[in-house]
This record gives sequence, C-alpha cells and structure tokens, in this order.
Amino acid sequence: MTTAPDIFLSYNREDAATAKRFADAFAAEGLNVWWDTALRSGEAYDEVTEAALRAAKAVVVLWSPRSVVSRWVRAEATIADRCKTLVPVTIEPCERPIMFELTQTAELSHWTGDTGDRTWVAFLGDVRRFVGKERVELAPMPSLATVATKAEPAETLLAVLPFDNLSSDAEMEFFSDGVSDDILGRIMRGSKLRVIGRTSSFQFRGPDKPKAAAALGASHVLDGSIRRAGTKVRIAAHLTEAANQTTLWSDKYDRELEDIFAVQDEISQAIADALNAAFFPEASGKIDPLAYDLYLRGKDYGTNPEHIRGNISLLEAAVKIAPQFGAAWGSLALQRQYSNMLTPYAERAPIDTVIAEEIHRSQTLDPENVGASLAEYWRLDPFGDFLGHHAVVQHLQRIGQNSPEAQVIIGLHYGAVGRTKESAASATIGMALDPLSSLANSLYGSSLWRSGQFDEGRAELLRVVEILPNDLNIFATCLFACAHAKDWAAVEHLTVPAVMARYPLREIQNTLRWMPALRDPTPENRQQYREIFAHHVRSTGHIDARQLTFFAELDFVDESYDLLDRAKLGPSGGPKDSLGNFSYRTPLLFLAAFPKLSADPRFVKLCARLGLVEYWLATQKWPDCAEVVPYDFRAECEKYRDYPKDVFFA
Repeated sequence: MTTAPDIFLSYNREDAATAKRFADAFAAEGLNVWWDTALRSGEAYDEVTEAALRAAKAVVVLWSPRSVVSRWVRAEATIADRCKTLVPVTIEPCERPIMFELTQTAELSHWTGDTGDRTWVAFLGDVRRFVGKERVELAPMPSLATVATKAEPAETLLAVLPFDNLSSDAEMEFFSDGVSDDILGRIMRGSKLRVIGRTSSFQFRGPDKPKAAAALGASHVLDGSIRRAGTKVRIAAHLTEAANQTTLWSDKYDRELEDIFAVQDEISQAIADALNAAFFPEASGKIDPLAYDLYLRGKDYGTNPEHIRGNISLLEAAVKIAPQFGAAWGSLALQRQYSNMLTPYAERAPIDTVIAEEIHRSQTLDPENVGASLAEYWRLDPFGDFLGHHAVVQHLQRIGQNSPEAQVIIGLHYGAVGRTKESAASATIGMALDPLSSLANSLYGSSLWRSGQFDEGRAELLRVVEILPNDLNIFATCLFACAHAKDWAAVEHLTVPAVMARYPLREIQNTLRWMPALRDPTPENRQQYREIFAHHVRSTGHIDARQLTFFAELDFVDESYDLLDRAKLGPSGGPKDSLGNFSYRTPLLFLAAFPKLSADPRFVKLCARLGLVEYWLATQKWPDCAEVVPYDFRAECEKYRDYPKDVFFA
C-alpha cells in the first residue's frame, strides 16, 4: 500500500454485498476505499490489513447483527476508536457493543444505494469532512440584489491555500496549516485586499489545488510549502494570477523557527508589493517555537466540550511560555468563553472575570486581534446591553472587513436588534469571503428566511442542514421555515428518529410540541400546548422571550403578554435553563413569518425590558418591523424610553 486510504471499510463477511454497495458509492465520490473480502475468512489478521486500518483517515464500521458479534470487526472498531478515526453506521437494526453505544452512529438500514437519499447524503458529508475532502463544487452564490445592502465586488480576490507539509512527520500538517493561516490573517488585517477565508480555501489540498481559483472565484492564489527540521524551517511561497497562470512573485526562506513571524511579515509584504496593495502587517516579534506550536493546535474552532477543554489547556501552556503573545491570549479568551457558555449561569462569574482579563491583555498587546473582539462579543449578556454589542460590532467593522468570522458576528448583531435585511447583507459578505464556512452558510440561510425571503431562505436552510449535520440552531430554524411553508413532508423527514438522533434539540425541544398545534390547530392541540408553555413559566417564574413568538402565533397574544407581566426575562438558574451560544438571544422576535407578537403595541414594552428600545433610540437604527406594524412604532418607543430593563441573570 503506497498511499494511506481515505476509508477503511470494516464489515462482516456475510455483509459483503452491502459492503460493496458502500465501497462503490464511496469510490464514485472520488474517495479511496480499502476493503478486501479475501482477508475476511477469520484465518489471520494480516499485517497488510492492520497497516491499512491504522493508516486510514476514517474507519467506516458497518454494524449489523452479524458484525456486532464478530471479534475482527470489534477489534477494528476498537483500534479505530483509539486512533480517533471511527465513523460507524448501522446497516441493519442491532444492539451495538456497549463500548460503542455512546458513539454517534448513522442509521442507514433502509439504504439501497440511492445516492440522492437524504440520509446517505448527510452521512457522506460527515465522512468527507472526517477525511478532509469536503465537496468543492459550490452552489451558485446568491445574487447580492437579494439583500438590502450590496457588497461591492473587489477587483482582486486572493485565496491563500494550505501550504504543503514536506516534512517526514505527518503530525507537522497542523504546523503547515497554521503558518498558512497566520499569513492569511496578516494579509487580512489592515489590508485593502479581499481575501477568502480559511474554511473555504483550506478545502483545497494536493491534487485539488488547481481547482481552487475557479471554484472560489479567486483572481490570485498564494501557495507554498514548508519543511521543518528541529528548530529550523524552510518556507517556499509563490503568488499566481489565476486568469493566465502567471507567477507574480516567488521566494523561499531558511530561518530559525523563532523567526517565523518575521518570515510571515516578509511574505505578506512581498504579496502587497506584487499586487500594489496598501497594507503593512505589524511585526509580532519572536515567539518561542513551543508556544507557537501550542497556539496552532489550540486555536482550532470546535463545539464539543471536551475538544474546547483541550484547546484551553494548550493555549494556557502557550501564554505561560510566551506571555507577550497577544494572538494566543485572544484565542484563549475565545475558547474559554465557548466553554463558559455551556456552564450553568450560577457558576459563570469566576470564569467571566478570567475571560475579561484575557481579553484586556490580548487587546493591550494586539489591538487589532479579531479573536479577542469575538470573545468580547460572546461575553456580553444576550440582552440588556445592546449598546455594548454595538460598540464591539463597530470595532469589528473596522478591523474585520476581511474576516468572515467578524462578518458573522456583525450579522448576528443585526438580527438580534431586528435589522434582518442588514443581517442578510453581512451574511452575503461572509459567504463571499468564505463560501464553505459552516457559520457563514448558517447565518446566510437563517437571515434570508428571517427577513421575509421565505422560499430562498428555506431552500438554503434545507441545503445547509444536509452539509452541517451537527448545527442545532440551523436545524431548528429549518424546522421553523418548513412549518411556516406548510411543508409537513419536510418536517416529518427532519424529525424521524434517525435524523433527530443527530440533532438533540435540548432547550428548543418545545419546537416539536408547538408544531402539531400549528399543523392542526384544533382547540385540543392548542390548549395542550398552552398548558405546557404556561406551566413552564409558572414553575420557574422566568420566560424565554424567543418562545413568545411561537406561543402568540397560535393566537395566544393576550396570554403571551399576561404571562410576560408576571415573569422575569431570561434564565432562572435552574436545570431547565438554556445553555449555549445562542440561548436567550433575540433574533426570533423579529421573524417576518410569525408577526403576531410584534403586531401588538405591547411588543415595545417587551423590547424596552430587553434593552432594545434603549438601543434603537440611542442609535436611531430602527428594526425592519417598525415600517410594517399597525401602530406608530417610534412613538411607542418614546413612551418606554425610561422603562426599566430586566437584569439578564440575577
């Protein structure tokens, strides 16, 4: 075996026909599959098989009543689990070995080989992401005319590809990616160039690199390679004009690893000179090579709590070694904030103090650090301080013009204050900068739908759900969109047990209780939902303003405002509180699809309690609904100018 396979297929001999169906489908998608029925006789565990198993990027285990009792399949699954390459799938109903019961497992018992099957498409997307070969065929970018504000196309659009790792150690792949990523970041900061985000450009590796410019719409491509030996590093880089494949600049650098930032500055400046662009990356000084390694490992984005904790440990070690490393402090603050948002509210204060100190330190060392500003945004309460959100967003607009992550935060803020069309505009910019970014895709689909572009938004949401199978919020918004369109077939498909196993709705479980009443609004169904909702409010003394949108839509408008008058907004500190990045945030109050709550003048009093009236009056930036509600929205806001705000968590 000369090259490592993308996929090692583990199965029982009696399931060979099904295994062939999977192998053929993977191969048709351009994935390299290792499988061999000749070695399934149970006579020996061949060295070739073990080598392929350990080298594979993903081990797809086909669970069936026969494979779960096979010692060979169990052994392969155990090794894959240890190597963190296990991707299991059930091909027939069965009880998996107990040690694998907690591993997320796709359900494809029904699959007969139809490559258009939704569950198969989702599973294939999971496997592609696992092996680092996500699809690069991009859907046509939506017209910017579909949003309120157009993003002017740039004459130059640069794609920075992941530099090739020429070192013998495969573990150095992360280092090569990290150096490429830092060069990309330096070009973004203070630059007039438009630069494609890493989520999209880093999809193109090896033989796929020549496709990058056309797929991403890039006018120029920066590529290169890195070879590291001990404390020395050689970086080769070249800048190419995509239209005619002309090399505009090329150079290579042999340096000590501690000079890596100086080399990145040189490369960034050379690109600026080659493109006659006006930007001057600031030198970062020398950073200890070990601290730099730890930083590259720890800044990776993730939502799994264990993964986040690992990132925090790495970044804590990095700043301990290099306390003047501003970017590492910013990444540490952001990772710690992600973790804190999964912590019960009563336990957050001590960590919040630490995060504030880390943000301050990062911004003191590196005022242009986007990571620190992202952490600062997420650290603010979901409501009650929208002027604080506004200040962070203004800063991100200045330093993050080329950052898709910054554009996502800007779009989230616009959505939270009811400026849904501007939210869609920011999402469009984010998509242009990073068309394969999960965050940008998620914001784009949801903001389109929230702003009233129902058909376009729903189509985009359905597309994104297939390629982002672990995004709770985009899945819930897709359910809302399908329910609004009365597309009950889509709702039923999305809520079958096999799909729901991938989407634990947790705090928005009430969504499923609301939909039967919307689909069949009989007095019995409506009353049942009314009792569930009212009981929760009475038992906790608190109310989640987001849920009022759906309660009112069932014609419980008066009941909504009666409950609101007797409850506090936000979390109670109990076990039923919502946790996570988007909990208690306010975009759902401004759904064009469900306007009954905002159509009542009492809506403004709710917004005053949330701090939204304070924001609108101070900025004179009004929500889209101000132009469509059947009352004088601005006059009502003046009436509640001094109305007291609820404290988010007290």
